Amino acid sequence: MEAKAKAMYVRISPRKADRVLRLIRGLPVDRAQEVLALTTRPISREIGKILKSAVANATNVGKDDEKQKRVAVEELRVRQAVAGAGPTMKRFLPRAQGRATPILKRSAHITIVVGDGKKKA
Repeated sequence: MEAKAKAMYVRISPRKADRVLRLIRGLPVDRAQEVLALTTRPISREIGKILKSAVANATNVGKDDEKQKRVAVEELRVRQAVAGAGPTMKRFLPRAQGRATPILKRSAHITIVVGDGKKKA
């Protein structure tokens, strides 16, 4: 059983987000939440929210998902944590002699997949 949560258009470069995501890949969910709580990077709060959402998606089974059984939080692991590139805002900074310097404000799409230890059928 796998569950996914995705945050789109997060205002941080994917490279900076991936530095924090590398810390939690493959960890059990409770350990990953501890690591994120102790990480000093500002993006760790946002990643913590996404992880919490993925866990909620895994534990709450709706009417349509009656075939799937409820999973205990202790069994869940971070199967996949990816930061992909979102759209880039292009801005310009005025410089000397009428020139302009481009500034690229990057954004990221962050996806976290949690699942139990069993493989998908």
